[in-house]
Amino acid sequence: MNSPLKIGVVMFPGSNCDRDAACAWADDLGLGESVFLWHTETAIPAGIGAVVVPGGFSYGDALRAGAIACFAPIMTEVAAFAKDGGFVLGICNGFQVLCESGLLPGALVRNEQMRFLCRPVNLRVETTDSPFTNRYTPGEVVSIPVAHGEGRYVCSPETLAELHRTESVLFRYCEPDGTVGEKSAANGSQDNIAGIIGGVRRNILGMMPHPERAVLPRLGSEGGAKLWYSLRESLAIAGAEPVFVIA
Repeated sequence: MNSPLKIGVVMFPGSNCDRDAACAWADDLGLGESVFLWHTETAIPAGIGAVVVPGGFSYGDALRAGAIACFAPIMTEVAAFAKDGGFVLGICNGFQVLCESGLLPGALVRNEQMRFLCRPVNLRVETTDSPFTNRYTPGEVVSIPVAHGEGRYVCSPETLAELHRTESVLFRYCEPDGTVGEKSAANGSQDNIAGIIGGVRRNILGMMPHPERAVLPRLGSEGGAKLWYSLRESLAIAGAEPVFVIA
């Protein structure tokens, strides 16, 4: 590709992972350029090829996590962008915002043990048939950190059945050997779900673990690097040159 891929990072009041995502893409992995977009923006700049929504505590998690951020002006643009097939990645608080916005099904509620969870977890890659996991292998186990108090994924039985029917569960909490059990998900997520995909072209991913914090050995893990490489490859195939990231 002749031009570097560009990611846009949307910043809400209370975001704290915006620079982590920007650095992972542009500096740590050297995949392209990153720019920041404030929550009051009413347009996504030309040349943006994907939207990532990294974590933090948007608007102080007032009411509930993501409940206010979903009404920010930029989210109207993100919804339209996703509807047109643009890549969107929501991480932690970003996943919460995407669910509150109706861009992904289900909800994120208080962790089962009612306390903040902050540590590395093991994830099993359930499918590589997505723009975000094509560089992984099916069943691959990676270590990626989590940091959330409202990360327990829940949905209706009908939604869960549909997620499985369409192979829309991308990541599940597991043991180091890949075994999925009741104790694998410390937050109590339904069916050990850590990340799901949706959208008209399987172009929207929401996940609670932080792949931007697991891209280099000095960070303790490289388990998240393949996700960013997968996204870059998908953008190259699609002929897009930039990417958009929301924090």
